[in-house]
Amino acid sequence: MKRLALLVLVLVTLTGCAAIPTNTQPKPIGPKDNKASNTFSAPEPRQNIDPFMLVRDFIDATSNPDSDYAAARAYLTPEAGKKWETKNPTIIETSFSTVPTPSQTPQDKTQTVALQGKYVGRLGNDNAFTPLLGDFTQPVKLVRNSENQWRISEPPPGVYIPLSLFNNNYRRVTLYFYNPEFTVLVPDPRYVVVPPATSIPTRVTELLIKGPGDAVRDTLVSALGPDTDSFSETKESDDGALEVNLTKVGKDLTPEKRKQIVAQVVKSYSGVTSSRVRVLVDGQQILPDQRDYRPSDVSATAGEALLALNANLQGMLVVDGSIRSLTDGNPIKGPAGAGAYSAVSAAQSLDGSRLAVVSRSGGGVRLRVGELEGDLSEVDQRATSLSRPSWLVSSGPQEPGSEVWTVVDSSSVARVTRSDNGSWTAKAVNITDIAPFGAISELRLSRDGTRAALVIAGKLYVASVVRNNQDVALRSPRQLQPSTLGSAVQSIDWLSQDVLVVSSSLPSLPVTKVYTDGSKLDRYSQSNLTVPVSSVAAASARQVQVIDPSGLWSASDITDVWKASPIRVSPGALVFYPG
Repeated sequence: MKRLALLVLVLVTLTGCAAIPTNTQPKPIGPKDNKASNTFSAPEPRQNIDPFMLVRDFIDATSNPDSDYAAARAYLTPEAGKKWETKNPTIIETSFSTVPTPSQTPQDKTQTVALQGKYVGRLGNDNAFTPLLGDFTQPVKLVRNSENQWRISEPPPGVYIPLSLFNNNYRRVTLYFYNPEFTVLVPDPRYVVVPPATSIPTRVTELLIKGPGDAVRDTLVSALGPDTDSFSETKESDDGALEVNLTKVGKDLTPEKRKQIVAQVVKSYSGVTSSRVRVLVDGQQILPDQRDYRPSDVSATAGEALLALNANLQGMLVVDGSIRSLTDGNPIKGPAGAGAYSAVSAAQSLDGSRLAVVSRSGGGVRLRVGELEGDLSEVDQRATSLSRPSWLVSSGPQEPGSEVWTVVDSSSVARVTRSDNGSWTAKAVNITDIAPFGAISELRLSRDGTRAALVIAGKLYVASVVRNNQDVALRSPRQLQPSTLGSAVQSIDWLSQDVLVVSSSLPSLPVTKVYTDGSKLDRYSQSNLTVPVSSVAAASARQVQVIDPSGLWSASDITDVWKASPIRVSPGALVFYPG
């Protein structure tokens, strides 16, 4: 048998706050891994240690999930070991404390130790990361066994894993599912245990079959039928391809549906293996014209062209009421560039053909939408304030944008759609789930249209866009990096489908990169920037552009020194890419 494929698990060097890694170093996968895990033997706890050290050792042992956490169960009484629930591990900060509780003496045959620390997050039933905020105190009860050694009789509820140990034993994988129209594949990050090595590919297949995660279950759809199962273990074949062998994928599989299945599977393994991926159904090749695939082979079915910005679309600025080109700072052609609308903010559709402008009007503001260089129609949506508009992805490669979102008076969200006769109409978005959080100052739709990032009372949130016929709602909101960013967020934009660039008023974090599951934050360089950074523009394969009190700056990566632009901008200016 030829060599096993390598897992692409590249450890990222964290440049910012401690965080869960999104990639790791290559590691062999496949059945050879299984032998080690089947022979695991849990070591006995150290002899004659006090209750406080025993609890610390127990927490450290939870980093080893082999044989259903056998290493940690060795610290429990037999009765406690039977009841201890190990699903949905809670991640805590690496520094935690074990402290005594009052009215106890060393001679007591029972002890209660307080486990104290700070939450980081939790893995759900879907293996997705959910941020948690706050301190915790968990009582841990211990008794002496027949050998006069301390054992835990009442452990904490579930597995508590310090962040550093979690990073060593769990790996982030990115699954892909479709938007409801099956035009774009959307990332859905999860975490899988590295040991026991029943193979990461098999775990990825299991998660893929279960479908979208809880937060996006009503947002994304799978090309795999609801009864899909594994026909055999996902492993490397003799010729080096990774075989994903499925069964019960659904009846009446059209060629288009087969292509969608292949694209979804291949993209979901793009961060797991560098090998070719072979998709089988009941042991048979799923498509007759091609046997093996790489990510580049499925880019069309994945909808990547819909999300990619045309190289000619270099971005724009709003300066002194005029829309200007980011290339040279000159006004664009048409009334918007001439300053006819007294623009406050603006957005260009992803295909570049249309423009949405928030303009000053009669003591308030109005939204205007239309062709890029033409007259913009005024939308019947009166407001005191409207947030920077955000465009929904087009329905096809040659289709211009037909839906744009904005926040009305910091308290409601409107989506403005184009009818067949060319008029633009505002419709309300259901924001019941996020309304209690406070005033909304900014909203950015992801360029695949399935998530919305929001700044609410200065805090960063991400919500899922749920469409039910004509009803559209923002659901499953979650605050990202609450302990790091606090309420200092100024501006946001999507760098990719699941990564945001965030500016703030914090001197130590003027610009950061934040993953949408809240698992990680990376700092951009602080050099040359002055807080607050009031405007940010980001897009895949584009430099990040920001505006601070001293001007317009750009950087290509988190380690780059920010470079000043020769384009002069006045206070209140905004910078934006299409989307």
